[in-house]
Amino acid sequence: MTAIVVVEDEPDIADLLALYCRREGWAVHLATDGQTGLDTIRARNPDLVVLDVGLPGELDGFDVCRELRRSSDVPVLFLTARDDEIDRILGLEIGADDYVTKPFSPREIVARVKAVLRRGRGSGPGNRSDYGPIAVDLERREVTCDGRPVALATQEWALLAALVDNEGIALSRQQLLDLAWGPDWIGDPRTVDVHVRQLRRKLGDDLPLATVRGIGYRLG
Repeated sequence: MTAIVVVEDEPDIADLLALYCRREGWAVHLATDGQTGLDTIRARNPDLVVLDVGLPGELDGFDVCRELRRSSDVPVLFLTARDDEIDRILGLEIGADDYVTKPFSPREIVARVKAVLRRGRGSGPGNRSDYGPIAVDLERREVTCDGRPVALATQEWALLAALVDNEGIALSRQQLLDLAWGPDWIGDPRTVDVHVRQLRRKLGDDLPLATVRGIGYRLG
């Protein structure tokens, strides 16, 4: 069973996250401060940690993550009330796998946890995603429909892989550009729309690729 440790000092948020995670069939262990969180993580050896940045006590979330990274590569999903780019960069640089700013939807957290877990499972069964007759195998870089290979251009594949890797999460065009084209790419963000149309044309209505008005696109 997948085990999650949630380190969050706000009881309402912690309980809500625990409820949604348990609905997924995951075992959830709660902690309310940095030191207790660190001890719980070491004792439980979870598959993933949901870690609030602004924790009470001597250790905040950044401190906990730094300590973890001395001996563990357990995936860490940061939660924070601070929407500051410097904080986000710091969190990722010290070893976080993803970063979510409050307020957030519990469903978004569940989707991001799933995405991080998929990335961490390498070439195992979790690396293949099925959507009706469509199968996407990220390890083999292969897409099939009813068992027949579908030829995708390089950038179409990169876009699809980014969407699959973040299934259930609404991504903006800029986020998709950063993921599929790279952060140094310069051009019209609407190129994402062109490639989305190509994916829909090649894979049909069975691909659950939705347009999220005012944001961008979401798979699943």
